[in-house]
Amino acid sequence: MNRFDDKRSRTGLPGFLISVLIFCAVLFLAARGITSVSDTARAKERESLEQAVRRNIIHCYATEGFYPPDLLYLKEHYGLTYDESAFWIDYQPIGSNLMPDVTILETGGSS
Repeated sequence: MNRFDDKRSRTGLPGFLISVLIFCAVLFLAARGITSVSDTARAKERESLEQAVRRNIIHCYATEGFYPPDLLYLKEHYGLTYDESAFWIDYQPIGSNLMPDVTILETGGSS
């Protein structure tokens, strides 16, 4: 009784596996693309924060005649805001007439 023998069921399995593999590959590539975009955005955010901190430090020196004594001074007097869960700023004042050493590090927090 070849009439009830379904040939499609015997040949459908390789086609199904190929479809699953293609779907997994597309999903993997999409995930990598999203991660790449996220990393690029985080790098640009860090660069923007570095520029803002440096600009505020220079503005303070130009208007007040001394460099800010700490990071809190920049936050209170110059409106510096940033995502503290995403970035850590190490602010080391050297003196009132020397530009402070500023290091910005990314933390594991989300932006």
